[in-house]
Amino acid sequence: MTSESATVADDDGILSSLRYLFADFLGDEDSTPPVLPEGLPESVAAVASDAIHLLIDYQSAGYAQLYVDRLRRFVGRRDVDEVMLAEIAQLMMQRMAYEDPIRIAQLKLLELEQKGARAGSVDIRRFRFDELVDALPAAVAAPVLDILEWQGWARRTVKVKFSTKNRFSVRRLKLEAGLKRWRLFSIRYAKERVWVERWLHMINRSLAKQPAAALAVIRTATMIEGYGASYRHGLADWHTIIDDLAKPTFDGTLALPDLAGAIAEARAAAMPDPRQAALKRKIAEIRARVPAGASATAG
Repeated sequence: MTSESATVADDDGILSSLRYLFADFLGDEDSTPPVLPEGLPESVAAVASDAIHLLIDYQSAGYAQLYVDRLRRFVGRRDVDEVMLAEIAQLMMQRMAYEDPIRIAQLKLLELEQKGARAGSVDIRRFRFDELVDALPAAVAAPVLDILEWQGWARRTVKVKFSTKNRFSVRRLKLEAGLKRWRLFSIRYAKERVWVERWLHMINRSLAKQPAAALAVIRTATMIEGYGASYRHGLADWHTIIDDLAKPTFDGTLALPDLAGAIAEARAAAMPDPRQAALKRKIAEIRARVPAGASATAG
């Protein structure tokens, strides 16, 4: 795939995101599950089928269609083997079904449905105030976040109960799960949409510039998971590795002959540290090994 066609694919992906966002909100989307792309290997088809069912439950058929459209960019390409395609399908499913308070409420209700009323239980999760607000539509969340920042409360944590112990608690869970209708307008979703598109774009760039590193770039998605501090640290570390190693290699400004090895080194050095001290030291060490004035073979 040329850089021009990769850019077109990225633009199409963003337009698809926006189209399904508004269709879901207005109720105009077709509720029929999307069809798998033709030419999927059997192992990948199984993953993609599971993803479709999960994402319909998570959000909607339109959201599952967005997953299929994103996956279709890599189907049938000679530079994408079955292992790569399966990894993209699996990791994209996990990121698109990111964990937020709405999802936790959904899962608690599913647990109750599967195990019955006698299985009532309580999960206690700890969120920062700004994480809870991020799950709301941006028009509502933005002024609330401004107030929290002004009061110095945005980063304070609070315990949230997700309970199926009684009718009142179950009713509250249903209200929380019902907020999924607004999820696609939330601050968190906007961040996740941008991240997924950038991840896919970096995979495309790796396939074009340094194919041997493509699988390592794909697997960087495992750096980001959950919520809270681990989510924030993983996301910050991902951007640092991409911005300081992968992107300059693809741009031709850093002559890293073994980007996959460099990514592995950097990931091994990453610690749950908001200052990223160990990670930044390792990246500086990797970059220092590149001979001064060397031409970028990947560019």
